[in-house]
Formats: sequence, C-alpha cells, structure tokens
Amino acid sequence: MMHTFNRRRFLQLAGMASAISVLPRAFGAAPPARVVVVGGGFGGATVAKYLRMWGGDKVAVTLVDPNPSHIACILSNLVVTGALSMDRITLGYSALEKRGVKVQKGRVMAINYGSGTVSLSDGTALAYDHLVLSPGIDFIPPPEGPWDPNVTPHAWQAGPQTLLLKQQLASMRDRDTFVMTVPKSPYRCPPGPYERACVVADYLKRKKLIFAKVVVLDANPSIQAEPLAFTEAFNFIYKGMIEYVPNATVLAVNSQTRSIQTSAGDWSNVRALNYIPNQRAAAVGPSSSLNRGWPVLNAQGFVPVDPLTYGISGYPNVHVIGDACAVPASEGKAVPKSGHMANAEAKICADAILRSLNGESPDKNITTNSACFSPITSTTASWLSANFNYGDIYDGVGKLKGKGMHRVDLGEAPRTNGDNYQDMFTWAEGLFADSFA
Repeated sequence: MMHTFNRRRFLQLAGMASAISVLPRAFGAAPPARVVVVGGGFGGATVAKYLRMWGGDKVAVTLVDPNPSHIACILSNLVVTGALSMDRITLGYSALEKRGVKVQKGRVMAINYGSGTVSLSDGTALAYDHLVLSPGIDFIPPPEGPWDPNVTPHAWQAGPQTLLLKQQLASMRDRDTFVMTVPKSPYRCPPGPYERACVVADYLKRKKLIFAKVVVLDANPSIQAEPLAFTEAFNFIYKGMIEYVPNATVLAVNSQTRSIQTSAGDWSNVRALNYIPNQRAAAVGPSSSLNRGWPVLNAQGFVPVDPLTYGISGYPNVHVIGDACAVPASEGKAVPKSGHMANAEAKICADAILRSLNGESPDKNITTNSACFSPITSTTASWLSANFNYGDIYDGVGKLKGKGMHRVDLGEAPRTNGDNYQDMFTWAEGLFADSFA
C-alpha cells in the first residue's frame, strides 16, 4: 500500500537507516576477534566503522578494497551533467583509520571458507573469525556484442565511467539522440536510471538543444521507482524530448557503431549509447571459479542471507551486505539495492557479529530503511522512502512463506519541488558522514 508521507516525516525516516538498540558490548578477556571486511562502499565502510565504535579494541577490523577511496554512486548523475564535481562524491578512508580500522589496498583473489582465510592479489593471506563481504555488483554482458563499456559507458560504478558519459553528453548537438537502458530488476539504485533520463533531458534543454532526444529502453514492464514523479516528468516536463519504451529486452549491443537491438526495436549510430547491463553480485574470486567465488547464489546471481545476521547458509561467520545480497522479503516488496540500505544492513550485521562474539543470539527487533532523492530538473527533486520490519513475509497471494524483512511503509514525495532538491544534499552528506566519517 502506498502511503503519502509529508516532508518532515520523510526526513525523520531518511535519517534512520536502521533502528536497533546497540551499545558498546562487554567482552571477556581474550585476543581481539579478527573481522575482515571486503569492499569499501557504503556497506563495507559502515560495518567497519560500527564494529570499532561498538566493539572497541576487542575487535580487530581490516577493510580490503582495491581503491584508495570510494566514489559514491549517490549524486553521480549530477556529475554527468556537470552540476557537481567528482570531488563532491569522493569519500576517503582516513576517518576509519583514525577509528582503528586497518585499511588494506588489495584485490581478493580467493576465499578459503573452510580455513577462514582471504587471499589477496599481492600474496597476502588474511585470517578471519568473521568475514563481511560487500563487493557490490558485476554486470551481465548482453547476449550479442561487441560490447565495450569503455566505448559505450554504463556509468553504474562511479568514477572513470561517470566522466566518460559526461564527455559524451557534452558532445551532443541538436537533433542527436541519447539512448539509455534500464536493467531488469533487481539492480543497484542510485544512480537511478529514470533520474538520469531526466537530468540528461534537463541538460539538453538548458543547452537549447530542443530537438535532441532521450530514449529510455526499460527491460521492465513499467517504471520501477517513484512512478508518480517520473510519469509526470516524462509526460509533461520533458514531453516530446523523452521517449519511454517499456518491455525492451536487450538482444545485442555494438559499441563500435553505438547501436542496440531490443525486443521493442532497434537504434543505430546514436550520438550517445548509455547501456546499463543487467546485474549480479560481484565476484569474490576468479570469474572462472565455481559461482565466481561464492558458496551459494540464487537464480538471479545474488547471495541469499539471513536478515538477522546477514550470514550465508552453512557459513554463519560469513556475512554479505549491500548490493550483492538477496534479503528474503514479501513478494512485490523487495529490499532495494541502495547505498542507504547498505548502511542499514551494515549496522545490523555489526551488531549481530558482536552479539555472536559475546555468546548472544541476534536481535530480532530490527528495522531497515532505504531513502533516496531523485533530481528531476536542475533545481527540483523528488524522494522515495521504504521501511522494513523483521517478521513474517508473504508470497504473491498473501500466503505465509517464512521470515524476512517485510515492507511496512512506502512513501513518495507528493510533489517535485526546490525544497526537495536542497534536502537531497543534506540527506547525502548525512549518509556520507555516517558511513565514512
């Protein structure tokens, strides 16, 4: 059921990434527990931070990431249009190091779940008592190619891809076409695909390219997020400029000719082709290994987890959070893959690890929240918020199917306006600080 929240209520909920009662935990005299965290995005950074905050010197935390900093997908569409600089969304790890987190630059080559070790590309082997995996997403190539993301960028992992798409957008002239795809759900969001269509169209309007066009090829049957805001944007604000095409399954992508074939039609030799592939959990080992290094994957390529601990079945000391995990939920009320949700999951995971080390059971009185803002124009935005409680979950006909995270509220901004645009930056900066500061 859709609930209409007022703005104040939304901002209250947006600041509550997870609601769990946690205090620094008391441990018996023992060597520090070794926790290795793989992936330094919102999930990995938050769990490392809160393990140290709540566990103190009783927990030795090592954060592994191949990059010296994290570039947030949140607000990255505004980098594409030039509204923000890359520096605004680049988040370092120095504050985590000051909290006692050991940050190790490296790439995971293999995980030995039996012996409890993580092997890095430089030959380092890290032993763990608990392992938290938050590697994010990988992309599923199109059925036919040749596809080269360095020619037709996805910009779904912020960084060089973002700047490449920015460059290609800036090269557009009047009557040119910008074609972008929306992957099949579930996918990482933000960056939001529909907001990208809007800010690209806004950019073209502001550049007086009034005959330029944005084509949105959606693999899904309808708009997947904020349908009120984006339906209005497509049909009124950008009427005649944005062409929305649902049920467009991608069949082939040719990056050299900037051409794409779909079940809903073909587009050839366009000025900019922003192909955003379908997604799956990022590999935690060689791509040729069984399940790409994972002990278990679901049919969609994500890792099923216990929502009380984010542990993997058969490996209770191995936890998966963020975009890579699949959280059990009621049918039609899936837990989104967002930076805000990764932050919430990280806190629950950190608490569960500390309770386990203290011989306690995980807390069952947990909630998670995912909030996001979506710029619609250069001065206005919308927002969406979803709240989940742990408890009974149901299938599509309302039959009980087990335990998981059941969505209890879904709120969308009643209108697109400038206040939301300003609040967007407050929300983002708060989330950045809660995860990385």
